[in-house]
Amino acid sequence: MSIFQHAPRRASIDPFKRTMVSVTSVLLALVLLMGFVSASPARADTYAESIDLGSGASFAVLAGTTVTASGSSNISGNLGVSIFPGEVTHVGPMVVTNGDTYHSDAVAQAAHADTQTAYTDAAGRTKSHDVGTEDLASANPDPNGIPGTLKPGVYRSTSELNLNGTLTLDGGGDRDAVFIFQAPASTLLTAASSAVVLTGGAKASNVFWQVGSSATFGAGTSFVGTILAYTSVTTGANVTVTGRLLALGAAVTLGDGTNVIAPAASVNAAPS
Repeated sequence: MSIFQHAPRRASIDPFKRTMVSVTSVLLALVLLMGFVSASPARADTYAESIDLGSGASFAVLAGTTVTASGSSNISGNLGVSIFPGEVTHVGPMVVTNGDTYHSDAVAQAAHADTQTAYTDAAGRTKSHDVGTEDLASANPDPNGIPGTLKPGVYRSTSELNLNGTLTLDGGGDRDAVFIFQAPASTLLTAASSAVVLTGGAKASNVFWQVGSSATFGAGTSFVGTILAYTSVTTGANVTVTGRLLALGAAVTLGDGTNVIAPAASVNAAPS
């Protein structure tokens, strides 16, 4: 009888079972990963980050040379003219609430400089969609989209931006969704009674219009967003803008019954 005892042999693992265990582990990992991704909030669009307006954010209306109102107007936010001597003239009552009026002083000039920076930033953003020369009320750059309804992104026109009807901006449930419209070498024009409507959590404070020359709003237009105009802005009668009218080089001219309401979250006291 041998004095040596052999250790019991370990049972071998079936290669098929080993393979099945590995596959099961991989599938389980994928399921857990997919659950994590679906549970994480997703941005509606990765192209656009908001434009920093600096001290310009506190202004509802800021002109380069003059602000002129042909009748009554209501401004919620600061009102200013940046280039000396700068004038604010109005035929009817001009009511300024939630802000003050600044005439070619350090506050208005600082806001002008910050607006210039914001304009350059907006103009330099990489486009996510071309809107060509079509009417924004029927624009549909997304093959799976709805005409006249746009998702967050950077939209560039090869000429002027036109709105003749209703444009809907859908944030897709993302309250940080950003919309930037670029007309680098031309104008923004709206027909009478046109409108911009927000849905899906989109906010007026995250809508920007970079205009290479001038913006003109037809009577009765209901508009949303910050206008960054290189030259001037003109509104017809009874226009309402939930946003800002910021003109770098020339005048802002307000028609009778114009209302400009800077987004509440961005109305801050101007620096002293």
